[in-house]
Amino acid sequence: MASHAPKQIESLTPEQEAMIPVYRDRWLKIGLSTEPTDREAATRAARRCYESVGLTPPEDVIFARSPVEAADLISKSRPQSGGPKSADDVFHDFCWNQHEAGSLAFYGFFHEVVGVPGLEKIEPLLELAKVCGWVSFYDTAIVIQDRPSHIRFDDNRLLHSESSPAVQYRDGFSIYSWHGVRIPGEWITGNPPTAAEALHWPNTEQRRAACEIVGWVNILRQLNARTIDKDEDPMVGELVRVTIPDIGEEQFLRVLCGTGREFALPVPPTVRTALEANAWTYDIDGDTLRKLEVRT
Repeated sequence: MASHAPKQIESLTPEQEAMIPVYRDRWLKIGLSTEPTDREAATRAARRCYESVGLTPPEDVIFARSPVEAADLISKSRPQSGGPKSADDVFHDFCWNQHEAGSLAFYGFFHEVVGVPGLEKIEPLLELAKVCGWVSFYDTAIVIQDRPSHIRFDDNRLLHSESSPAVQYRDGFSIYSWHGVRIPGEWITGNPPTAAEALHWPNTEQRRAACEIVGWVNILRQLNARTIDKDEDPMVGELVRVTIPDIGEEQFLRVLCGTGREFALPVPPTVRTALEANAWTYDIDGDTLRKLEVRT
C-alpha cells in the first residue's frame, strides 16, 4: 500500500536559506510595530480564523486600546456563558497577534517560503498579527486590542526607559521597565526610591534596578564598603567590596570623571586592583590605560 505521508524535508535550498534573515527582519518589524490597529483588516482576519477551522464567526467585534481595557470590557460584557470571568482567565485568553511574532515567523516561513503542505490554516493568524494587538476569540464576540503606541529599548534590546514608560498604550496604560526588569512607575515619574529603600526592596531583580536608579555611588555611602585597592590617581579610582542584602558580595570601582564627578561602577569579582578594574571598563589592559592622556 502506498504511503500518503507528506515528504520529509531534510534541508533547505540556498534560496530558502537566503530568505531566513529577510523573514526574520520582516517579523521583527511586525512584532515591534506601534501602528494603530487596522480595524477592518483585523476584523476580516479574525473572522477568517474561525472559518479556517469550520466555525461560524460571531458578529460582535469589540475593540480595546490596551490589555487592561480589554480585560475590563471582557469582564463586563461576558462574551462566554457561565458568568463573569476572573482577571486571570481573561488574560489567558489573549492570543495570536504581534506578541506571537516569533512562533508565527517560524510557521509562516515553512508555509510561505518552503511550501510545507498542511499549514494553510495559519494564514489568517499571519494576517491578524500584521494589523493589531492581542485577540480574544469567544463564541459570541471577538475582542481585538490595539498595539502599543510606544516601545522603548536599551542598547541590548531590553525594555527600558529612564524618563518615560518603556511600553505605552493609547488609553494611557503604561509599563515601566529598567533594562528588562519591570519596576514601579513612580520610580521614573518623580518619586524614586531612597538608598535605604533600594537596598531592602523585596524583589531582588527590582532591587538591583532601584540601586542603579538611585546610583551606586549613593548606595555605597549606605554600606560598609571595604577598600580592596586605591590608586594614587583618583581618575583610576578605588576598588571596593560591599555586601548587598540577599544578593551577596559585589565589587565596585569608585572613580572621578574628567568633570570631577564621582561615579561607582560594578566590576567583576576577578579584578584585584583599581587599575585593573578601570581598564576592564574600557576593555583594555592596565598598561594601555596608564598611557591614555584623556579618559571619559
